[in-house]
Amino acid sequence: MLSCKYSAGKDIVPRVEWKKLTNVVSFVYYKDELVGDLKGRAEMIDSSIRIRNVTRKDSARYRCEVSVPTERGQHLAETTITLTVLVASAAPSCEVPSSAMSGTVVEMRCKENEGSPASEYRWYRNGVPLVENTGTGSTKKGNISYTMNKKTGTLLFNTVSKKDTGEYYCEASNGIGLPQKCSAKQMQVDDLNISGIIAAVVVVALVMALCGLGVFYAQKKGYFSKESPSQKKSSDYKYTPSEKDFRHTKSFVI
Repeated sequence: MLSCKYSAGKDIVPRVEWKKLTNVVSFVYYKDELVGDLKGRAEMIDSSIRIRNVTRKDSARYRCEVSVPTERGQHLAETTITLTVLVASAAPSCEVPSSAMSGTVVEMRCKENEGSPASEYRWYRNGVPLVENTGTGSTKKGNISYTMNKKTGTLLFNTVSKKDTGEYYCEASNGIGLPQKCSAKQMQVDDLNISGIIAAVVVVALVMALCGLGVFYAQKKGYFSKESPSQKKSSDYKYTPSEKDFRHTKSFVI
C-alpha cells in the first residue's frame, strides 16, 4: 500500500497524480486512472495505491502530488514513499578449484543475483564456518591464511598451503527467508615435488650430453664429410678437348 492522505475544503476537488521516480520519471496514476507499470494489477483506495503481486521491478521511489485551486492559483503538496520489495536469497553459484599447488594464489567466488536486498556471504570448510578476515585493520588475524569478503563473496588465499585442503561451500543470506548454500566442492592442495623436478632435469641433461657425444664421434670418424662414390668419380674425370672441338673453336676465332 502506497499511502497518500490530504485534507481540503468541502467543495474543493483536488487533482491527484502518482509518479514513479527512477532514472526516468513516469506516471503510474494520471487523469483518474492507473497507467504504466501498475495498470491492471493495482487499485486506487481514495488517493492511495494498493499493488497486488509486487515484483522486484516495483522497487523504487513513488511521489504523490496533490494540487488544489486557490485564489492565488494552484496549490501543490507532495509526499515521497520508498518501496523496497524483499526477495529471499537464491542458491548461490560457487567457484572452487579442484586442486592447487602449495604457495600459489587461490581465489574462490560465490554469487547470487536474486536476493533483495543484496545477499551477504559466508564460507565453510569441512562444515565449519570460516572466521571473517578482511585483511585490514583490527579484523586482521595473524594465524589466518585467507581473506574473506562477505559483501562480494570472495575467499582469497594469498599463499595456499596443504592445511587448506578440504571441502568448501558458500552460504548466501539477506535476512529474508532461510540462508541458501551451494554444493560442497573438494580442493586438494599438494606440495611442489622438488625431487621429481630435479630428477627430470638430470635425465634431460644426460640425454643432451649423450647426443652431443654421438655427434662429436660421428664428426671425428668423418661420417659427415665422406664423399659419395658418384662425387668421387666426378672429381677424378679430366676434360680433354676433341679434334672436332678444336676445329670449331679455331674457325670461330677466325
